[in-house]
Amino acid sequence: MAERSRAAVDVADNSGETPLTAEADQADQSTADGADQTGERTTDNDEAQGSGGTEGPGKASPPELHSGHKLARRYRLEECVTRLDGFSSWRAVDEKLRRAVGVHILPADHSRARSVLAAARSAALLGDPRFVQVLDAVEENDLVYVVHEWLPDATELTALLAAGPLEPHDAYQLVSQIAGAMAAAHREGLAHLRLNPNAVLRTSTGQWRIRGLAVNAALRGASSDSPQRTDTEAIGALLYASLTQRWPYENDAYGLSGLPKDIGLIAPDQVRAGVHRGLSELAMRALVNDGATASRHEAACTTPEELVKAIGEMPRIRPPEPAFTAPPEYQRTTYQQGNYGRPAPHPGVTQPVTAPPPPLQSRPGKALKWAVSALLIAALGLGSWQLAEALMERGGKSETPQTQTTQGGDKNKPKPSRPIAIQGARDFDPFGDSSEKPGDIDKVYDSAPGTYWETAKYYGEFAAKFGNLKSGVGVILDLGKVQDVGKVTVTFEGTTSVELLAADGDVEPQTFEEFTKVADGAGDTVDLKPAKELKSRYVLVWLTELPMQSNGEYRGRVVDIKVTS
Repeated sequence: MAERSRAAVDVADNSGETPLTAEADQADQSTADGADQTGERTTDNDEAQGSGGTEGPGKASPPELHSGHKLARRYRLEECVTRLDGFSSWRAVDEKLRRAVGVHILPADHSRARSVLAAARSAALLGDPRFVQVLDAVEENDLVYVVHEWLPDATELTALLAAGPLEPHDAYQLVSQIAGAMAAAHREGLAHLRLNPNAVLRTSTGQWRIRGLAVNAALRGASSDSPQRTDTEAIGALLYASLTQRWPYENDAYGLSGLPKDIGLIAPDQVRAGVHRGLSELAMRALVNDGATASRHEAACTTPEELVKAIGEMPRIRPPEPAFTAPPEYQRTTYQQGNYGRPAPHPGVTQPVTAPPPPLQSRPGKALKWAVSALLIAALGLGSWQLAEALMERGGKSETPQTQTTQGGDKNKPKPSRPIAIQGARDFDPFGDSSEKPGDIDKVYDSAPGTYWETAKYYGEFAAKFGNLKSGVGVILDLGKVQDVGKVTVTFEGTTSVELLAADGDVEPQTFEEFTKVADGAGDTVDLKPAKELKSRYVLVWLTELPMQSNGEYRGRVVDIKVTS
């Protein structure tokens, strides 16, 4: 199996056999880092040994599994996080690549061993970074095991919802990324069938990732006559829970309260005040089943592809504006006020304030004024004498050709460059989560030393290329109006590859395709000069390759941007 870029995620979903369209199994309690939320472990003896059933005649029993056991002389088991239904799931260490991984293990004679292997190998071939990647799938020594990524910096949706419902922009990003990922999976013939809040993770960079594609269903023996409908309804349930902090069925599940009994499925904006109307209707269109949709809603979405299309028809939901705290009022010290070394005034006594003398009214000031005036008069006299002498020397010559030559030269003389003030800036991350450290974006043009705007951090083999998760990230500059742009100078911390793109018109672009590349370069200070005359109001500084910082992480840091005509 091909190696992936980052360590990993949790283990298989522990929920029951009931499909998501009916009830969610309350036993599914595994967290993003593999720990059981209840603090308990399933400890059935047969399952702990990985037997899964009675041994056949003359068949050797599988080896006993324990912390420190190695698979393929490479994967060292560290902690068992699940023992259930004949399989176990572990947090382990890949000693060859020195990274954490997750491992599902079950006996080779388990009734679902063949289907688990097939599902893991199919999921590994997908290679979509929106899914937690399968790294290995092996049958060895009477065991079948599946090795997958482990993401220590990721947080389960279950944990996020425990703190409250998501903001509209976060919920919009969730449903957009999850629906797009599942649409891609179904185009390759892969379904999830166990999509719930425990299977959805948000990384530290704000990206949503799905774990257990095909594998979780194979481990639990789940199946569906209409897999696309099952996964679409699951996405609708995730969106519903994100908007309301309630599970859209009567039973409680995943730490969320269910809906009140005997009222049926009601829209999210009827459950909680302030819910975004468009997202509420989208959740109902994905959840609709057996005529449950209210008359105000449009046709149901029965496949992830239809859900992606419905999301594309919605107005884009922008991230909230960052909140800035006003700095405390500046307090001048006694020394700065000129009272250092003087006794403090008694309370209630008004101290006379001595007004400073008007500038240059003292005797030395008057002398200085006369000296400056004399120098100016002498300079003017000398200049006039030199000008008269030059005119007398050229008195007999015709000045017409000279005048024509001067006029002709002025036509070809390039216009002097001038600085262009940047009126505003916005972070631009169209291929990620649409947000990249917006709180620091003004630092790219504040001209203050020691400040910068930086990207998210990346590790691994492809870290300089954003972990192969996206083609780049950048900053959109607003120049206030359409005007000539001669050069954009960008200063970085570390050698960074960058492109300059520009947009036509006076309306700020919302997609990457609305920009056109006009220049590129690399370095720690890069002058981006368009090859031909450029008139634009909105220009995009687009980072394409990141440098490694002193602490070993890859991230871009833009210290300053200057624009000249």
